[in-house]
Amino acid sequence: MKTLGFVHDIPLGEGRTYAVDGEMIAVFRLRDGSIRALSAVCPHKGGPLADGQIDLKQVVCPLHLYAWDLSTGCSLSGQESVSVYPVRVDNEQLILEM
Repeated sequence: MKTLGFVHDIPLGEGRTYAVDGEMIAVFRLRDGSIRALSAVCPHKGGPLADGQIDLKQVVCPLHLYAWDLSTGCSLSGQESVSVYPVRVDNEQLILEM
C-alpha cells in the first residue's frame, strides 16, 4: 500500500503520473469522481498516458491516439495491454495497492 497524495491534487477529468517502486503509474480522476490507475507509459512509443484525453471508459495516448480501457488496461486500438493497479480514496488520500 502506498499513499500518493490528496485526491484533489488531480483535477476532475485529468491524470497525474507518480513514480512508485520503480514503476510509473498514471492516476486518473474521472469526471464522475471515480479514480483509475494504470501504467503511465504507452507501450507503443513511450508516450505519457497521464497527459492523454480521458472519458469515463478510456484514455487516449497524446502521441499517436491509441486507446486503452481504464478499467481493464486492454487496448481498444490493437496495441499491447497496459497494467492496471487498484487505487482508492481514503480520507481524501489516494491509496495505491501494489
